[in-house]
Amino acid sequence: MRRTLLESLTHGPLTEAPPAPDEAALAELAKNVQKAAQARLGRSLSIRAVDAGSCNACELEIHALSNAFYDLERFGLRFVASPRHADVLTVTGPVTKNMREALLRAYNAMPDPKWVVAIGGCAADGGIFKGSYACLGGASDVVPVDLHIAGCPPSPTALLKGLLALLQHVEGRTG
Repeated sequence: MRRTLLESLTHGPLTEAPPAPDEAALAELAKNVQKAAQARLGRSLSIRAVDAGSCNACELEIHALSNAFYDLERFGLRFVASPRHADVLTVTGPVTKNMREALLRAYNAMPDPKWVVAIGGCAADGGIFKGSYACLGGASDVVPVDLHIAGCPPSPTALLKGLLALLQHVEGRTG
């Protein structure tokens, strides 16, 4: 035990280096998302996340959007606890049999206009769990999906770019 403690004190932490800060690009991207949300909704964009049976890798990246590095709250983007207050429903993981009803209820509780974003390969088509006895498939097998954000898991920047693409697509389709 002493040896392990001594080794942990003498060796540095075994972590990855943080991403290179590109504050200008991140701020510009978030500003564009906020502008598109204001144009489309007249207010900030509210997001409700549903984990339909994932490994939590995508959730870690989604939660990174709220940390001090990305801090989406400063751009008017926010996560909400209730689907009744959400504009966007993000779905991660393959939809399991146990989560089908919860996902449907969350989707049905959302007011119009509402959009669904499938995050990661598992939410797109079931990923590596496709064909499993407990998995129904991707999010589009249960609710209508407006956008798929690829990756396993996608980076927070890719998530932000996906939200911007969604808002621009919806604006082009209806405006």
